[in-house]
Amino acid sequence: MSVGDVLDQVRDSAFGTQPSPSTGVVVVTAVVALLLMAPQAWPRTRHLVTIAHEGAHGVVALLSGRRLAGIRLHSDTSGLTLSRGRPTGPGMVLTSAAGYVGPGLMGLGAAYLLQAGHAVGVLWLALVLLALLLLQVRNFYGLWAVLVVGVAVFAFSWWASPPVQVVVAHVGTWFVLLAAPRAVLELHAHRRGGRARTSDADVLARLTKVPGLVWVGVFLVVDLAALVVGGRWLLVASG
Repeated sequence: MSVGDVLDQVRDSAFGTQPSPSTGVVVVTAVVALLLMAPQAWPRTRHLVTIAHEGAHGVVALLSGRRLAGIRLHSDTSGLTLSRGRPTGPGMVLTSAAGYVGPGLMGLGAAYLLQAGHAVGVLWLALVLLALLLLQVRNFYGLWAVLVVGVAVFAFSWWASPPVQVVVAHVGTWFVLLAAPRAVLELHAHRRGGRARTSDADVLARLTKVPGLVWVGVFLVVDLAALVVGGRWLLVASG
């Protein structure tokens, strides 16, 4: 197979459409996503939320005119995105606000593509975003984490059958939609315990003079809205 044939195959699969799964399958994928958030699994699967969180910081930093200096992902599921530019102002506010709403909005975008029948497109888009993120990661654990996720997404995108790809895309979408509010609730618990004094909410409080608790509420409202709208799209589109 030539390079041109490979590119044609990727293009056709990424922009093609697949039949919508039944309502039962959509519900089962949501249950699977919930199981991935169970106490035994969450310490591992939460890395996916961190990848989306830090990726959102990075994307908004670039879009707001800041210079991205690197991203670090840690084994305790924490992360850090460094950017250069004005220490205050709209760019810094938007960059700081992007992390906790990023996973939910990504899930919303994926749900929109899924209800239009682009399940494989969701997988290829995720792979492109992971590749771009990989270029900015600055620590070994972060490189390893992104590579593992990227290889898994590529494997499903390239070798899995269309029905399996549809299921995987739905599980991933449900997971980020459901996990995004949970991450915000964890932030609230850490702040109450005095363990998150440098959190995004606290950074935003210093930048805007709006209390950190208000920012936590904003994060939660956005992520819950994404879950409700995205979940409805997935269920309504099911056959």
